[in-house]
Amino acid sequence: MAINPQNPPLRLIRKVVEILRAGGIVIYPTDTVYGIGCDLMNLRAIERVYQLKRREKSKPFSFICSDLTHISRYAKVTNYAYRTMRRLLPGPYTFILEGSRLVPKILLTKRKTAGIRVPANEICLALVRELGNPIISTSAVPPDGEPLHDASLLHDLFGRQVEVVIDGGSVPGEPSSVIALIGDTPQILRRGAGDVSLFE
Repeated sequence: MAINPQNPPLRLIRKVVEILRAGGIVIYPTDTVYGIGCDLMNLRAIERVYQLKRREKSKPFSFICSDLTHISRYAKVTNYAYRTMRRLLPGPYTFILEGSRLVPKILLTKRKTAGIRVPANEICLALVRELGNPIISTSAVPPDGEPLHDASLLHDLFGRQVEVVIDGGSVPGEPSSVIALIGDTPQILRRGAGDVSLFE
């Protein structure tokens, strides 16, 4: 399904949201790589994403929120974390925060933390806003580990295992930078897209 990344039509977004609400899995563009996702509140769909990625349950997936207000429902946000995220989001960052009670346990680490993104991509933000819940975000990477920039290749690779592949054009292909914002001392956990000099 091709969707204009600058101005995604609401009727197409609603079609995808219907699929998400029914427990479907979708592949969608972000500002870094294509992601595989489902509704954060659908545990059966989350289990399917784990199987698709052949990932151990001890490694929780990140998820996408629509904005800072949305993040504050799913994570404990300190004043420092709020100020930091306000400067950098939307953008190519995953922030590790202490999860709230709304986050399913399967998506929290042993330390009760979760990875949260607000990508600078209108398609995935429109999906989250229309769904009303965050969506899971894990990179749509083939078994050899190289990110694909092209939705048609992703369709060939994953098409039978997911309900829809959104073609939102090419994406940079570099993963997000991962920053832990637990307490007031940030930690750079992965250097990716996005300037991390603020945290050095």
